Amino acid sequence: MGKMNIMWGYVILSYGLFWGLVLALCGTASMVFHASPLTMRILSDITAWSPTFAVLILYRKLKPNTKFIDFLKNCFHGKLKISLFLISGLIMLGGTFSTVGIVSLLEGKPFKNYFSLVGYSFIVSFFLSLFSGPTGEELGWRGYLRPEMNRKYGFLKGSIIQGIVWAFWHTLLWFIDSEFLDWRIIIYILSNVIVISSIALIMNIFLEIEENLLYSIWIHFCFNLPYSFLKVGISYYAVMCIIFPILACALYFYYQRIIMKKDEEKNNSNNENVIV
Repeated sequence: MGKMNIMWGYVILSYGLFWGLVLALCGTASMVFHASPLTMRILSDITAWSPTFAVLILYRKLKPNTKFIDFLKNCFHGKLKISLFLISGLIMLGGTFSTVGIVSLLEGKPFKNYFSLVGYSFIVSFFLSLFSGPTGEELGWRGYLRPEMNRKYGFLKGSIIQGIVWAFWHTLLWFIDSEFLDWRIIIYILSNVIVISSIALIMNIFLEIEENLLYSIWIHFCFNLPYSFLKVGISYYAVMCIIFPILACALYFYYQRIIMKKDEEKNNSNNENVIV
């Protein structure tokens, strides 16, 4: 099987595993055993590991010339910088809270009305958020798929395609785990695709700076955690699909300026070293 075909084979398997586990595992637990909300949340976290399960199943075909331990080392070899964690975290949390703030102004309601502490405690929500998508998905989407798509399509186009693949992986949840099942689902789906694609680009920029999946895990976590406490309507998703693309584009153009500046400095340094 060609490299291109195995890459898309990985995507298909990730989709199949996730959708199959959601229907079989979560569906059975809910309809047959009437599982508690906490049990359902834990099972949902397990299904989120499908991209990693797919890497493990297909690894010999995905990376036939690389030992798995070396693949892992390469995924986490970049330097850990507090500044990058702070900036990336602020972008994610800032995007979420600014969206809530705008919706609060538009609807004329207090900011605090869009949050609810009813449900799990903060510590439980913390760990449920951490051990779902952030730790379960990133080895597959960013560890394996990101470099492959970047090589095939280039950084920007590859990032957008990754985002779209990642977004539509959630398709099943849009219909079985959403309150928006009328005309609002159109806005909800568009928002998911646009926002997730924007986050994919943001993640990839930080991973270009330092190749370490802890950054994408952190970004994913900072985006997911507030949803444990958010109490929002469709207007939130409408505003969010404007805010996050703005953040992603601003970061991308800033990143391009940094690259251009480094290239200019490199060219100037080479010119100074030329012997006349």
